[in-house]
Amino acid sequence: MFEVLRGKRDAMSKVDTAWLRMESPTNLMMITGVLMFETRLDLAALKKLLAERFLAFRRFRQKAVDSGSSAAWETDRDFDLDWHVRLTALPGAADKFELERLVSQLASSPLDHSKPLWQFHVVENYRGGSVLISRIHHCYADGLALVQVLLSLTDASPSVEQHAELAKVWLKKDQGGVMERLLEPTKAGFAKAIGAGEKVLGKGLEMWKDPALAAELAREGGEITRELAIALSLPDDPPTAFKGPLGVSKRVAWAEPLPLEEVKTLGKALGCTVNDVLLACAAGALRGHLVDSGQAADGLTIRATVPVNLRPLEHAKKLGNHFGLVFLDLPIGEANPLRRLERVAANMRELKRSRQAALTFGLLAAVGMAPVAIQRAALELFSRKATAVATNVPGPQMPLYLAGARVRELMFWVPQNGTIGMGISILSYNGRVHFGLIIDAKLVADPASVVTRFAGEFEKLLLATLMEDWDGELSAGDVEATYQRFGAAQADEAPTASKAAPKAGAAAPRPRKAPARNKSTKRAAAARGAEPQKRSVAFDVELGRFRAAVDRRDDGG
Repeated sequence: MFEVLRGKRDAMSKVDTAWLRMESPTNLMMITGVLMFETRLDLAALKKLLAERFLAFRRFRQKAVDSGSSAAWETDRDFDLDWHVRLTALPGAADKFELERLVSQLASSPLDHSKPLWQFHVVENYRGGSVLISRIHHCYADGLALVQVLLSLTDASPSVEQHAELAKVWLKKDQGGVMERLLEPTKAGFAKAIGAGEKVLGKGLEMWKDPALAAELAREGGEITRELAIALSLPDDPPTAFKGPLGVSKRVAWAEPLPLEEVKTLGKALGCTVNDVLLACAAGALRGHLVDSGQAADGLTIRATVPVNLRPLEHAKKLGNHFGLVFLDLPIGEANPLRRLERVAANMRELKRSRQAALTFGLLAAVGMAPVAIQRAALELFSRKATAVATNVPGPQMPLYLAGARVRELMFWVPQNGTIGMGISILSYNGRVHFGLIIDAKLVADPASVVTRFAGEFEKLLLATLMEDWDGELSAGDVEATYQRFGAAQADEAPTASKAAPKAGAAAPRPRKAPARNKSTKRAAAARGAEPQKRSVAFDVELGRFRAAVDRRDDGG
């Protein structure tokens, strides 16, 4: 109480300062979340909950004050919870499209910097329940921390007395400072990373004009400096429908969720992670949009910056930004879905062996200490090298309740920065995977044309796997050959009338021998109707057999 009266100030960390100053009219630094409920959300109960749990984080009563030379957190003497929690409504017959447009408008509207930089918007009437849309500035915390803060508002049952149960499952016991636990084994390395970041920023404007200076830095120092220089010397991402001049309006869309268990089974069968599978599906959806829009896609590779958590998972209580970024190649020019997955998995394995995440954390710290002109140059330099920001957050695999209302679906998007205009978001919750996209309206006016392909890309991978021999290792070459056999089988089974007639005087075409009906083509025929949300009974039977086979293999049976 006395802190409120005094208008207490706390110094802002250098990394948080960097995110505060990254905001521009074309890229607002907000993390936007959407929680959909099965029943109506009581506004009074929500405000009571926020007062007890959300405002328990003192930071959310503070506003960000930037003097130019430094930034600080200042307690808002005129704090008004009613201003931060707004009630809104959709038109009577509104559905998913109208909700996506509302979220798009809010994601395009800046927060008021004279107040704490967050707001909640309650939509009363959506599919028999309510929706809670959250907007929180990135300078308060990174995406993982804020998702956990939001989840800390929820309970494991409709009764708030069960909050302790969720805390045991989701937020483990605090075990000391984030940086203390994280950096104790590698303090020297991080000091070098921050030092390297400062050195790079010192030459930032020169490097913008002459990228060869990055190579000079690589020759000067050890491994940390070399890796940072390698990241800086990456070529700019190619211009596509997803990268170009930005406007001030964003568009948001999300897909129907996928069963998480199926994604896990496929990952086990193919020897890769759930994250690899989902990012490969996202790359396929982007490729499909380009191809159907008549744009060249073959051979294209774009990069996504992927946030890497540098804090223990239990630290919702530790706000601030504690993450690094890595550049991930997304092979959208690869038509073969399994080869696309192989390339994504290989890229992820390589990144896990690198120190890019620690290095970008050091660079962000240096950005927070640098003059504004250098900050802008560094931001521009890095954002030119990527087309998207991609996040994948594992959420609780149990139903959650907020103020007594059950959470049906949830989604969130982190902001893009500099000239990056697209955000890819993947989040798992209660046995399902949610995929969403946010993109600048000048680039793609209707992101639904991308997100609706996500499930189809997963089905392609699943079908390709079901068509092969499960006892051996699968390869992209096997899938290519099976596709060709399957295509030939379909062509031979097609009615004669559908084939083009020979030209006058031409010899009649020699009948082609039908390919053998081996195990692959039999499985393909059984699963031929396997389009998203339109699976055949035979497909489901085959999928059950596939799961059992993968489980037996994992058990050593």
